Amino acid sequence: MATGDRAGPEPGARDADAVTKAVMTASRLLVAVSARSLAAVQDQVTLPQFRLLVMLEQHGPGKLVGLAQQLGVNPSTATRMIDRLYASGLVDRQANPDNRRENLLALTEAGHRIVSEVTARRRAEIGAIVSRMEPEQRSALVEALTAFSEASEDTPTHPHGRDLYPLGWSEATPSVET
Repeated sequence: MATGDRAGPEPGARDADAVTKAVMTASRLLVAVSARSLAAVQDQVTLPQFRLLVMLEQHGPGKLVGLAQQLGVNPSTATRMIDRLYASGLVDRQANPDNRRENLLALTEAGHRIVSEVTARRRAEIGAIVSRMEPEQRSALVEALTAFSEASEDTPTHPHGRDLYPLGWSEATPSVET
């Protein structure tokens, strides 16, 4: 039987399938870690509300319309989110000094605390997982994840890249050392 006559995917395709499966498994793990890190504050904020808090943490005070765009929601949806966060004492509204008809939304100290707590829990759990890996595996993981990120069109440096952080996450999310 000639090489081209064999059934099944080519060796490179099998490798890509194995990598895809491994990345999907890791993705499920990371989603679970994220959900657990947010679970401790789920009585205070929902995931969409937390995304908004992270965006305010990252970018500072912002206008409702801009925040809604970044979150990919209608301004009316963002207004309801902001109203709940304001009532909970997690965001503050202040008149925009450049346009008094607009409000600027900013995190309160309690809002900053929530973002820091959730981020610290996520970092601690990921750190615990990584610490169980051999040093060579950790180095290989850094190399592989860097290559994976660079291969994406979503990287901030990619000339045609889309927004890398449409969910409000960012590389600059405050990190708490464990």
